[in-house]
Amino acid sequence: MSLSAEALLARLDAAPGGVIQDSRTLAPVQPLARDEGLKRLLASTSAAQDKQDLAEEDAAHKAAAQWQLQLQGVLLSLQSKEMVAFRSIEQQPLYLTLDGREAVRLGSPEYRLWTLLPADAGQGRAQAELQAELGADTFKQAQARAFRNKLARRLPDGTFARAEGVADLADDTRAELLEIAETGTLADEKKIAELKKRKMLATRKLLYFTIEKGPQFALTVQKLETDLTAEMLTSGAWKQAAFKKYNFDAEGVVPPSGALHPLLKVRAEFRHIFFEMGFTEMPTNRFVDSSFWCFDSLFVPQQHPARDVQDTFFVADPPAAKEIPEDYLQRVIEVHERGAFGSIGYRYPFDRSVTESLVLRTHTTAVSSAMLYKIANQPGGFKPAKLFSIDRVFRNEATDMTHLAEFHQVEGVVADYNLTLGDLIGFMQIFFNKMGVHKLRFKPAYNPYTEPSLEIFSYHEGLRKWVEIGNSGMFRPEMIRPMGIPDGVNVLGFGLSLERPTMIRYGIRDIRHLVGHKVPLESVLKAPAVRF
Repeated sequence: MSLSAEALLARLDAAPGGVIQDSRTLAPVQPLARDEGLKRLLASTSAAQDKQDLAEEDAAHKAAAQWQLQLQGVLLSLQSKEMVAFRSIEQQPLYLTLDGREAVRLGSPEYRLWTLLPADAGQGRAQAELQAELGADTFKQAQARAFRNKLARRLPDGTFARAEGVADLADDTRAELLEIAETGTLADEKKIAELKKRKMLATRKLLYFTIEKGPQFALTVQKLETDLTAEMLTSGAWKQAAFKKYNFDAEGVVPPSGALHPLLKVRAEFRHIFFEMGFTEMPTNRFVDSSFWCFDSLFVPQQHPARDVQDTFFVADPPAAKEIPEDYLQRVIEVHERGAFGSIGYRYPFDRSVTESLVLRTHTTAVSSAMLYKIANQPGGFKPAKLFSIDRVFRNEATDMTHLAEFHQVEGVVADYNLTLGDLIGFMQIFFNKMGVHKLRFKPAYNPYTEPSLEIFSYHEGLRKWVEIGNSGMFRPEMIRPMGIPDGVNVLGFGLSLERPTMIRYGIRDIRHLVGHKVPLESVLKAPAVRF
């Protein structure tokens, strides 16, 4: 039971000089005395007894520590009234763990192993025999320590023997543990650290106080007013009232507030880079789009595996898209069925019902396609453009630690006269350098709507290997010419996910811990801002 404020004040008034040097002298509960702990340690004859003794020591220490914490609450209250002043003192006494107690009772693992080996250093014992006597875990520890300290060796036949020249051995580890149990410490801090590392030794925390009288000391606690009320002013009671002193150093209550998700923080940095490079953001509010914009306008054949229900979410209602530019659609059909612009096409009958089917967009290139068509047919004709988008896309995929059914795609396109593959590579190097990624490699790849196509790899310093970070390419004439993009204009495009750089930036290994019901809200609140 904690000491009351009045009882503490009375004890302080009776203390020599009005100072209590050690608040542990006030406590009705105390940790187990060191001599009593040593006596129990030496008297123990079993692991069960060790466990019971340690549990009783822990309980006594916990009770003593809890009493001091309750006393701290009383002291803080009296300190706010300037009735007492106190100073906190923290101790971390050492104690023997169950492994340490076993080493005292039976000897350290390396000593026990050494005593089991034949006195003749040329003879050995089989590992199985030693494991049977010591136990697998103890043998593993003993073997490592005995070999490190050159107390034992392995003979050519695989048996274990004493090291040559070691005729007698003192159990230094046991002696050190006993010294700590008796005195509470060792002169050599390195030995203490080593015993902690071996989990034979640990520390407990104990807080106590030195207490002295304050300027407003009294034997009774006067209730202090915390507010100046209208009634006090009217009656004049404020003249005799004692007010609690304001603590201007106290931290205020943190107001509840929202926080940007890590994905949004990385997204904001990407947008900053794009705007810095002169890009314009595309509208991306069409989560549901027609197969025409999502696939056919990109010169993706209607038999492509990506268009199967195993990979794409199809929308049942409404059943079909209503607004597809008819003249543009006819040019796309012509390219697919018969070819144009140097291509022979795919040579299959184009199905209009397939192109009108609605899907959850599988990539933001559907947005890029619609925007390229728009700038090709804008009043005044085509004008060079740099466009980007960052938004959600959907794939019919099983979720695991690296895949989700919905994720975010970062995409950029540049349309201008006389662009080449060299421009694409140079642009990629500048863009990723702004992200802090400097080691890049480009590998030829295949995409239905880009040729040539390049996969982008970066060297990951943490993983010490090259990892894919994006995809890019030059849009094919079969895609951009039917839109009305004039001859001589080329369009380069690139894309990457938003989730992967976010996971790398915040050290997240499982994407389900970034998005979804497994995300800890605390991580969202504490996620730092991103600067590439």
